[in-house]
Amino acid sequence: MTVQIICDSASDLSRDTLQEHGVEMVSLKVLLKEKEYEDGKNISPKEVYDAMRAGEAPKTSQVTGQAFRDLFVEKIEAGQPFLYVAFSSELSGTYQSAKIVEQELREEYPDASFDVIDTKAASLGYGLIVLRAAEKSREGATLEEVKGLVSYHSAHMEHLFTVDDLEYLHRGGRVSKAQAFVGSLLKIKPLLHVEDGKLIPLEKVRGQKKVFKRMVDLMEERGKDLNNQRIAISHGDSIETAEHLASMIKERFSPQSIHIDMVGSAVGAHSGPGTIALFFLNEDYK
Repeated sequence: MTVQIICDSASDLSRDTLQEHGVEMVSLKVLLKEKEYEDGKNISPKEVYDAMRAGEAPKTSQVTGQAFRDLFVEKIEAGQPFLYVAFSSELSGTYQSAKIVEQELREEYPDASFDVIDTKAASLGYGLIVLRAAEKSREGATLEEVKGLVSYHSAHMEHLFTVDDLEYLHRGGRVSKAQAFVGSLLKIKPLLHVEDGKLIPLEKVRGQKKVFKRMVDLMEERGKDLNNQRIAISHGDSIETAEHLASMIKERFSPQSIHIDMVGSAVGAHSGPGTIALFFLNEDYK
């Protein structure tokens, strides 16, 4: 039986994309104006970004253990093998919630075929891993084979991103108030990446044009086998900027495809409108 791939909403994959690839999703929660929403289901990223532009500060919470238990038990009792491919454990407690449920269910259902794996990835970097896992599963791969592929892509997925306004990173504790203020005055664009699942400042670049050129330069330095890859760009309600970056990439490389989508409500609540993120592998695509 085909391995069912499950992800959470921090993968920033649209409903259509998830449905096309047969992936099931569980939602992180978004708290906005004292109301709780399910990311990817009953609130749109645009609503979150518009609220942030108006001064709101949305909060997020992880997927609950009960949500995992209900879904996992449903699959186990149907005899369906599955793999939950998780958002980075360094950015959310969602993976830990799933692991606790996994350990409980292994005692209750010792013969069940399932697993939980930490991608150490976020947004469409995570989303690319999910899509490749779904494709591998449809090719008839076993649970262990799909896990191996996920581990490979997780270890080699590059995340490069910049934000439009440092204030949002300040709210999330990523930069100090002084850094946010000075950076905004000088039009400094922070370039960040992900190391072992954590967001790490990489460089400071002055001006938007220079930061995008630097992103493409870093892609050339770090990337491998780029012409055979599926590359992704996610954006915080800034589709024209994302398409401009895509055109810069196409001028220099010939990737298999470039998947563009909006940063979802849960991730976007921390990165803010205007975020642009680029994802690719630093090893041969497989």
